[in-house]
Amino acid sequence: MTSLSGHGLHGGAPATVRFVREPGAVRLRRGSAEARIAELVLDGGGRSTTATTRDRRLRVHTVEHVFAALGALSIRDGVVIDVDGPEMPLVDGGARAFVDALSGLGCGPSPPTLRIVRAGTIDIGESRYELQPPQPDDANDIRVEVDHDFDDDRLERHARWRGDIGDFRDRIATARTFGFEHELGDLMARGLARHVAPESVVVVARGGILSAGRPFRADEPARHKLLDLVGDLYAHGGPCQGSIRATRPGHAATHEAMRRGLADGLLMLTRTR
Repeated sequence: MTSLSGHGLHGGAPATVRFVREPGAVRLRRGSAEARIAELVLDGGGRSTTATTRDRRLRVHTVEHVFAALGALSIRDGVVIDVDGPEMPLVDGGARAFVDALSGLGCGPSPPTLRIVRAGTIDIGESRYELQPPQPDDANDIRVEVDHDFDDDRLERHARWRGDIGDFRDRIATARTFGFEHELGDLMARGLARHVAPESVVVVARGGILSAGRPFRADEPARHKLLDLVGDLYAHGGPCQGSIRATRPGHAATHEAMRRGLADGLLMLTRTR
């Protein structure tokens, strides 16, 4: 078992997450309530993903960074995510700490359970998801791309990942949570300013990019958007076998796009989760 502690980004409450080796499909646990990932109801409102069971006995906010680590490592069996608190701890602002903690458990990877079976485009409001099937006979063909116009010339809009675990750990998982200066009032109301370490966040202000710790790079917000996308895809069995290019992705839009893709036959679950 390994554990990480901190405060939630949006609520500010103290939280601890423990990764426990147990047989069976990956499960989320809080107190006496527990559910497999496939059993969770996913809500992408409020700038994060909240996982809930249908009976609402289990509810955990901001699960996307932990899910991104699980998705990148392709861990689908053998772990219980035991959360003490209403929200996952922000920890380092990305997913690197979660990747390292999960890697230490020694769980073997499992193939994705979500496969793109035919090309198509899904539009959800301002968000667009372009899907392409994997290359023939290549079960490891995983391509995830984000294109996000931040309306700020200082920020690069593209980020890509080709399914390599080392690349995810070093380049994608280290991308910190970010916000814009005009959002600070809302972020403070959610408890961010009181509890989160400055090294875990980036603030994009008119007068400059505010960050502590490692140097900021222009593509970091796009890489963090990609990190969030991988986490949200994991909740549906991903990251997908095949190529997904997301333009202006958001948590709610990604969950709706995956549900619609499965209903319309663009996506297929290859095994029971």
